[in-house]
Amino acid sequence: MNTGSTNTAQTNDGKAVRSRPLSPHLQVYNPQITSILSILHRMFGVALCGGAVLLTYWLSAAAYGPDAFARAQWFFGSWFGQVLLFGLTFSLFYHLANGIRHLFWDVGLGFNMSVLRASGVLVVLVSLGLTVATWVIAYMNAGML
Repeated sequence: MNTGSTNTAQTNDGKAVRSRPLSPHLQVYNPQITSILSILHRMFGVALCGGAVLLTYWLSAAAYGPDAFARAQWFFGSWFGQVLLFGLTFSLFYHLANGIRHLFWDVGLGFNMSVLRASGVLVVLVSLGLTVATWVIAYMNAGML
């Protein structure tokens, strides 16, 4: 199985020559924590745009009347809506924590590989912790815990 991305080309005299690889491909590239977290940061940023649309829907439903608001509340109160809101909460805290990490990079701090890895893990742990804390507090205030 060929895992490289090399192509063969022909010269003007008809000889086959091996050209250089086109680019590192997912089959030969080993992802690192920094690249994975960078991709997640972008994905969660896009997810937050979808969350802004859902927030607009919820606010519009509240302004439109009791029936529309009841439908919106039903959707966000369903198991799917709760999972969606949990994911958006994590996206918000992850984007916030990783943004703070980037602020440190902007002033030139934290570029050692060990610090990069540790700060990446810290971003994920802080995001998880803040998400769980937010949901526990919300459920406690609602009298559901």
